[in-house]
Amino acid sequence: MLQFLASSHLNLSGLILCPLLGSIILLVIPDSRIQLIRSIGLCTFLITSLYSLFFWIEFDNSTAKFQFVESIRWLPYSNINLYIGIDGIPSFFAVLTTFLIPICISVGWSSIKSYKKEYMIAFLIRESLMIAASCMPDLSLFHVFPESVLISMFPIIIGIWGSRQRKIQAAYQFFLHTLLGSVFMLLAILFIFFQTGTTDLRILLTTEFSERRQILLWIAFFASSSVKVPMVPVHIRLPEAHVEAPTAGSVISAGIPSKLGTYGFSRSSIPTFPEATFFFIPFICTPSVIAIIYTSLTTVRQIDLKKMIAYPLVAHMNFVTIGMFSPNIQGIEGSILPMLSHGLVSLASPSCVGALYDRHKTRLVKYYGGLVSIMPIFRTISLFFTLANMSLPGSSSFIGESPIPIGAFQRNSLVATLAALGMILGAAYSLWLYNRVVSGNFKPNFLKKFSDLNRREVLIFLPFIVGVIRMGVYPEVSPECMHTSVSNLVQHGKFD
Repeated sequence: MLQFLASSHLNLSGLILCPLLGSIILLVIPDSRIQLIRSIGLCTFLITSLYSLFFWIEFDNSTAKFQFVESIRWLPYSNINLYIGIDGIPSFFAVLTTFLIPICISVGWSSIKSYKKEYMIAFLIRESLMIAASCMPDLSLFHVFPESVLISMFPIIIGIWGSRQRKIQAAYQFFLHTLLGSVFMLLAILFIFFQTGTTDLRILLTTEFSERRQILLWIAFFASSSVKVPMVPVHIRLPEAHVEAPTAGSVISAGIPSKLGTYGFSRSSIPTFPEATFFFIPFICTPSVIAIIYTSLTTVRQIDLKKMIAYPLVAHMNFVTIGMFSPNIQGIEGSILPMLSHGLVSLASPSCVGALYDRHKTRLVKYYGGLVSIMPIFRTISLFFTLANMSLPGSSSFIGESPIPIGAFQRNSLVATLAALGMILGAAYSLWLYNRVVSGNFKPNFLKKFSDLNRREVLIFLPFIVGVIRMGVYPEVSPECMHTSVSNLVQHGKFD
């Protein structure tokens, strides 16, 4: 049945517009019809998710060319057209986005108390923008859509539906950090346009820039992507935003925005400026290693559960950056797989914290302990994701993170060794957090509501569990889609 549906004409523009259509429908529904609003929003998300699977089914793994290409004359007098298409690398992000958003809505199903219709519309618009960001083989549009997600939608979600008094400060901080980095990228894109007359990546990949121009343009693109990753020292905005965002906002911030930075490296910096990329490899690896060790050690000092999730996110993404800039097939493929795995494992952690916060209205570690006796389902699920976060063999994290040290070792054995140290530290703080929250003595004076996870919450975790096991046991399906594109990327850069 799926094969029959996928055999029909597939339009990426339809995938992008589907969430927007749902948001338009919600605009005409009265605010009082909460159940109808939730049902229409969730159905729109599920339809979009199902539609994205057809592109996965029909994707041709044997070619590195962009597929499902559409071209719309947008600004013909400026030679700027609206190109839409995907190759093996962005196909991951499109499917991951459509998979995560319905889960985010389910996470905030009962915790959002105000502006419920606007909350649903905000996530519908954000999904549309994130899908568009992964389907644009054009530098100008590749700049517009990610920045629309990070500069406009995410600060709005933090500022309106955040849970604490510092949410406005966190929203401003997130906005200003991201805006500052994006300005440099915008200037670089304008320079490229006036020099070449186009921003189409397919043409720019065959355009040769002088070494000096490559270095200057690479720095400008790096300024934008490094903030999104984020890399040290511009990582401060992520833990703050992660803490102040609602649970659904924390889930989606762990899943997509940070990956837009590493995706930006693979889409623009590495293939377009190969000589500058090779020149700056030490400059990338040094702060990445520092970030891995520093944030891993900082995690142990935190007292807020969300911050104990946010800092490991920084370490994971800098680990990915090391693989991306190995650069060889093992390293780059190894950097993409952890992003997919991380979208499964690390997204479950904010959901676990959200389940505790909904019951006890606190995220301070000192108030928890002894949950092993009163929340057995939560204990089991939390243990599963703790082991997966430690890269236990048979989990998606093991498959995702193993190729990165292999690829990095081919380039620099010291960097590979220090990056592997981050994996050891990750296992240490994961077990330490699980032990403090689940084991120990129960504290009934602080924990008032003793109920275990309900059916809705278990169903939220179920797709994560299935995905982690599926990718860990049979990982071949994932690399097949991107292997040809990654090989073409390495050959174009002449790194091997």
